[in-house]
Amino acid sequence: MLTRLVRTVSGINVRTSQWHDPKLPDAWSSASLGVGSDAAMDRQPQQLFIAVVEDDTGLREATESLLSSAGFEVLGFSTAERFLKSRRGRKASCLILDVRLPGMSGLELQQRLLAKALAIPIVFISAEEDREGLARAQASGAGAVAFLSKPFADDELLHAIQCALKKHS
Repeated sequence: MLTRLVRTVSGINVRTSQWHDPKLPDAWSSASLGVGSDAAMDRQPQQLFIAVVEDDTGLREATESLLSSAGFEVLGFSTAERFLKSRRGRKASCLILDVRLPGMSGLELQQRLLAKALAIPIVFISAEEDREGLARAQASGAGAVAFLSKPFADDELLHAIQCALKKHS
């Protein structure tokens, strides 16, 4: 369930979203993720920013929509190279990253970020069947917070982001 709130901050009306699914524990609500609540807005003057790097336009847009409705600021990229060229992308609180991308792979992007000492928590997503667990092991070994198989449930992704944000704070 999505609740829209308007709050006045320094005389300016700020529209926020608060996400809550009654089937999930309160610990997974947007308030516990640090978004959408008055307390969270008092602690953090800026919205939490999530970058999504996914070449499938439909999935990228659906993920952006889900995260926006949960109160996050979201920016999507179709390739790892576009993400790297973006100054804004490198300031993300969390990165949702596809393993297989055209050009540079998600795993290669993770390595580049590590080499540049950019500590952005990463949630990997993959449609590829990882029979031997090699991609998962490589991603986890380099510090990935989660590795989700497509298709994934909305609550799975939101929970993984919650874990990533705790790591980032």
